[in-house]
Amino acid sequence: MTSICVVGLGYIGLPTAAVLARAGADVVGVDVSDRHVNAVNRGELPFVEAGLGEVVADAVARGRLRAQQETPRADVYIVAVPTPFKRGPSGDHEADLSYIEAAARGIAPQLVGDELVVLESTSPPGTTEHMAEVILTERPDLSVDGTAGRPVVHFAHCPERVLPGRIMTEMVSNSRVIGGLTPRAAELARDVYATFCEGELRLTDARTAEMAKLTENAFRDVNIAFANELSIICEKLDVNVWELIELANLHPRVNILQPGPGVGGHCIAVDPWFIVSAAPEQARLIHTARNVNDSKPAHVIQRVREAAADLASPTIAALGLAFKPDVDDLRESPALSITRELAAQLPEAKVLAVEPNITEPPEALNGAPNIAFVDYRTAIAAADVVVLLVDHREFKALDRNLLDGKRVVDTRGIWR
Repeated sequence: MTSICVVGLGYIGLPTAAVLARAGADVVGVDVSDRHVNAVNRGELPFVEAGLGEVVADAVARGRLRAQQETPRADVYIVAVPTPFKRGPSGDHEADLSYIEAAARGIAPQLVGDELVVLESTSPPGTTEHMAEVILTERPDLSVDGTAGRPVVHFAHCPERVLPGRIMTEMVSNSRVIGGLTPRAAELARDVYATFCEGELRLTDARTAEMAKLTENAFRDVNIAFANELSIICEKLDVNVWELIELANLHPRVNILQPGPGVGGHCIAVDPWFIVSAAPEQARLIHTARNVNDSKPAHVIQRVREAAADLASPTIAALGLAFKPDVDDLRESPALSITRELAAQLPEAKVLAVEPNITEPPEALNGAPNIAFVDYRTAIAAADVVVLLVDHREFKALDRNLLDGKRVVDTRGIWR
């Protein structure tokens, strides 16, 4: 299986396409975005990811990787499209599977039998089965298991488990969980990922693989919620939470994470909701953790309002918009939502937004007349209140003398 189509050229799809091409496959990337398609065909990146640019440029130059908007014929299809959440009938968060369904409908006309279709997108249990149903509804002449002598299409789920900023390293080195709708599908998917993955490849069924990824991120979310709740408690008790965590972590069986302004990104802020929506009566702890982390931005905003309460027209520097340090990824970023909400709640203030990893202000900040996108030195020099939202390397290395006379709200504890 050397002809591979990767549907979705985002933060996961493009690195996957690149490493497969580097391993010798003929890869076509499919994306609805003209910008992403054109960038890849020029051998360039539509976003920042360490080490990816060189691999993409080399793969394109060698003719191993190209991009287009139409889904082609291929031996293997890897679906790596977004799965955001939406508000369901009950008001809770549910997975939006429309991108997966659209990808499935694009794949269906190209199938003749014996292809492998892998879902990489993080999704609720049962989504791989749903994707197969969408395709087989379009193509009733095909089957999952050869029923009535119809040609077989193999379906599997192989969730990514990489960290933005380290994707090119972890995509190769991390172990993978591969779940098939049939044992044969899992084996075929293992053979594809074995071409580039040096980690252990563990086979299971598709639902277990889907749940494994959600469990990993829910575990992280619960532990972050503990740290965030602890930080709020410590404020009330006048205790330095950063020192407290250092001391508690001296215990050999304690490893408390660091609090922050909330939780963002494409995984931890989203995936636990898929467990909650699948089993709302049972997922009580996971649901509570989500609520704790989702409420932390409002707490940060209140701290900033208190810091600026006696200033008639304060200037507020909001340092960092990405969801984690040293990346340009703004997905579900609490820092971005805090910055936008500060401008909305304090119309008399001027909010100076800073993100050293992007060159243009994000669309989410457009339309707010009291927000300006500036560099961090300009922002700090002009600010009455400095709010540290993301611990980028530039802010860690900051000359602390620049903060003299400023009112500082440090949500990451790097200036304590």
